[in-house]
Amino acid sequence: MGVGRSKLNLYLALIRWDRPAGWLLLLWPTLAALWVAAGGFPGWHLLSVFVLGTILMRSAGCCINDVADREFDKHVKRTATRPVTSGAVSVKEALGVGAVLALLAFGLVLTTNPITIGMSFAALAITLAYPYAKRYVSMPQAVLGMAFGMGIPMAFAAVLGEVPPLAWWLTLGNLCWVLAYDTEYAMVDRDDDLRIGIKTSAITLGAWDVPVVMLCYLGFITIWALVLMKYVQDALFYIAIAVALAQVVWHFSLIRTRSREGCFTAFRQNHWLGFAMFAGIAASYAMQP
Repeated sequence: MGVGRSKLNLYLALIRWDRPAGWLLLLWPTLAALWVAAGGFPGWHLLSVFVLGTILMRSAGCCINDVADREFDKHVKRTATRPVTSGAVSVKEALGVGAVLALLAFGLVLTTNPITIGMSFAALAITLAYPYAKRYVSMPQAVLGMAFGMGIPMAFAAVLGEVPPLAWWLTLGNLCWVLAYDTEYAMVDRDDDLRIGIKTSAITLGAWDVPVVMLCYLGFITIWALVLMKYVQDALFYIAIAVALAQVVWHFSLIRTRSREGCFTAFRQNHWLGFAMFAGIAASYAMQP
């Protein structure tokens, strides 16, 4: 019993079960897209599919990422104790856990429609590609942004059976947000990443990191505000935008000195910005007659 519990704890650590901020960053824009596509509450079936699917795919992505980065993670203090890196969980085990989680997520997608099912393969391909982008792409955060944004067009596809231009505009805005918060994350490990040869946006941007992060935040909020104004017309949406902008100012205060602690706090608290945007959208639809 003790061995089984110990192994379960290792698997939970592998999928970052104790760090829900990761899947919340995926969840809020996906739910926002569901609400917009459905013109309000999307129904319990699709809500369950996308909430559970988001958690499962983020967990599977952690398994894949840790296997791909296990040699790099040994040289970074923050990641050296991860289960795969430390040897507590084997590569075979981690890939097995990831495969099971991805299959469970695919089972949920099978309850939707053909276009959504087809898009799930593209989402999986980008998820698999991201860990290796850090070796070859100067801005791998853009690849992550594509992976983290796939829930948006998939949500529209599941509701409408098609992906309208609005979905791609929201995906573009979300890409800006991912670039902002994952650059903050990369700023935490910049010294270690330079030493071991990983490419990140924090390294590529250099002294422009903070200004570009701020521009990306503003790009996200501006794009969403402009494309949604004719769909989400209640004042609550604009209050949510103001709350989101206030958080951007707070993030600037956290990262402007580029301290590891400030940048990591900024990254970990980003889900509140996403929640503010989703809450404004959902509340606005709830207020419509």
